Amino acid sequence: NNESTIAAFTMQSFSLVLALIVGAVSANSANLTSSTTGVDVSQLVSASTAACLASSGVTRIIPRGFCSTGSYDPNVCSTLQNAQSAGIATRDAYMFPCPTCSATPTSQIKTMTDHLSSSCSSAWSGMIWLDIEGSQYWTGSTTSNREWYQSLVDACNDSGYKCGVYASSSQWSSIFGSTSYCYGSNLPLWYAHYDNSASFSDYSEFGCFSSPTMKQYEGDVTLCSMGVDMDYY
Repeated sequence: NNESTIAAFTMQSFSLVLALIVGAVSANSANLTSSTTGVDVSQLVSASTAACLASSGVTRIIPRGFCSTGSYDPNVCSTLQNAQSAGIATRDAYMFPCPTCSATPTSQIKTMTDHLSSSCSSAWSGMIWLDIEGSQYWTGSTTSNREWYQSLVDACNDSGYKCGVYASSSQWSSIFGSTSYCYGSNLPLWYAHYDNSASFSDYSEFGCFSSPTMKQYEGDVTLCSMGVDMDYY
C-alpha cells in the first residue's frame, strides 16, 4: 500500500544519507593521516618516542645535524636510526651553520655529511636543509652574510647531496638586508610562519622563492612527551 511504499522509500533515503555521511567521515579521516605531517627536533629522539611519533601520524622527521658551535650534532644518527626503525618514511637533517667560525662553509658541510654518510647513511635521506635564521649568529654585515651564505649554498650543491633552505621572510631580511635578495632560489624552500595552519595559503614570496616545499607552522609543541616543531609538506 502507499504507507508501506512511503516507509520503504524513507528507509532507503535514510540509508543513502547515512552512507554518504560515513563516506565523508572516512574521507576526512584519510586526509588526516595523509603524508603531510613532519617534525623537526634539536634533541635526541629515543626509539620509544620515534615509535610514538610514527603512531601519531608523523611521516617526516628532520633532526639537527650540525650545531651553531661548528660541530656535527652527536645525536643526529641515533635519531635517524630510531626513526627508520619506527617506520617514519622521510628522514632529513638540518644544518645550523656557524658563519663566525674559522671553518669554511665547505669544511662545515663536509664535517656534517662525513658523519652522516659514515655513521648512518642508510637511515638518512641525503637531504640537507640549510637553517638560515638568527642574525646574532651571523657576521653583523649583510654584505659579508650574503657572501658567506652564497659559499654555503655552493658548497652544499657541490657536496653531491640534496639541498634545501629553511628561512622566514623576517629572518631573511634581517640577515641579508632585504627580502628581495636572491640566491639559491632554485632549491626547495622550507619556510617558517607560526600561524598554526597546515597550509601554504599564507605564503608571501621572499628571496625569489616562488613557491614553498614545506612549512614550519607551529613551534615548541609537546608531542609524545617531547618538544618538537610541527611541519607541513
